[in-house]
Amino acid sequence: MTTRLLRDLRVGAQGLGCMGMSEFYGKTDDEESIATIHQALDSGVTLLDTADMYGPHTNEVLVGKAIAGRRDDVVLATKFGVVRDPADPTARGIRGDAAYVRSSCEASLRRLGVDHIDLYYQHRVDPSTPIEETVGAMADLVAEGKVRYLGLSEAGAATIRRADAVHPITAVQSEWSLWSRDIEAEVVPTIRELGIGVVAYSPLGRGFLTGRFASRADLPEGDIREKFQPRFAEGNFEANLAIAEVLRALAADRGVTAGQLALAWVHSRGSDVVPIPGTKRRAYLAENLVAVDVELGESDIAALEAAVPVAAGDRYFPESLATTNK
Repeated sequence: MTTRLLRDLRVGAQGLGCMGMSEFYGKTDDEESIATIHQALDSGVTLLDTADMYGPHTNEVLVGKAIAGRRDDVVLATKFGVVRDPADPTARGIRGDAAYVRSSCEASLRRLGVDHIDLYYQHRVDPSTPIEETVGAMADLVAEGKVRYLGLSEAGAATIRRADAVHPITAVQSEWSLWSRDIEAEVVPTIRELGIGVVAYSPLGRGFLTGRFASRADLPEGDIREKFQPRFAEGNFEANLAIAEVLRALAADRGVTAGQLALAWVHSRGSDVVPIPGTKRRAYLAENLVAVDVELGESDIAALEAAVPVAAGDRYFPESLATTNK
C-alpha cells in the first residue's frame, strides 16, 4: 500500500476504524475482528483507530490482543475525553482536565498492553476546560514517552489554532464523506495552513453510501444508527436512498462498488487525508482496500459531486455531545 503523511507521521494511505468490532453496530465476533485486524496489517494498513469509550474499554482490549507480537507494524491511535455512565449506556459526558488526561492515558496503555500510544486524540473538546490545559497535559505525555503524536477529534478551526500553539497537532479526525462535507468551509483550510493531517472517519456514511441498506429494517438489531443518527431516522432514511442509488449507478459505470467509489472520493481530497473506514469483517476490509487504487480525474470528481444529492438530516442530533467544537 502507498503511504501518506499526517504532518510528520507516515501511515498507510487507508487506516482501519475498530469501533464497530466491540459495540454500536449489531452483533460482535472477537475472533473475526482479530482476523480482520491481522488481514489489514498484512495488506499494508498501519493506522488502527480505537478509543477508550468504545465498549466502553473493551475495544482497546481487543485491539491490544490483536496487535500483540506485531507492535512494530502498527501506528496505534486511541482517544480520550468522552465519559460513559455504566448505569446508562446512552449517557455521555466530556472531560479534558489535566488529571483526567493523564489517568485516561495510563488506563489505555494498560488495556492496549503497550508502552506508548502513537497518536493520542482528544475525542471531543471539553468546553469547560481551556484547550491549553488539555493539550499541555497531552504534551507532558509526549515528553515522558508515553505518547508520540497528538490529535484532536471534531475540533473547530479556532480551537485547532489554540491547540497547535501549545504543541504541534499531527492530525485532526473528523467525519468527511460525500454526504458530510461541513469541515471543508473552515477546518480544512485551517489545518492545511498549519500543516496538520486529516483522518476521515465514517468515510462511507456509516455504511449507508455502500448501498447495503434498502430499508431501516436492514439495520441489525440494537444498531445505534436506527435511533441515534438523524440520517437513518424515518423519513430521512428514505430520502437518502437517492444518494445510494446515484452512487450505485456511477460506480457500475466504472466497474467498482458504490463503497469503493465513495472511498476513492475521500482519497481524492488530498495527500494529507487518510480515511479510516470501519469494519469487523475481512470481506468488507478487502472490498474497502480496493479504493486505494481507484483513480478519479477532475471530471470524474466534478460529475460525482454534482450528481450526489444533499443528505437529509444532520450528522448528529442537537442534544448530542458529538457536534463540532468552535
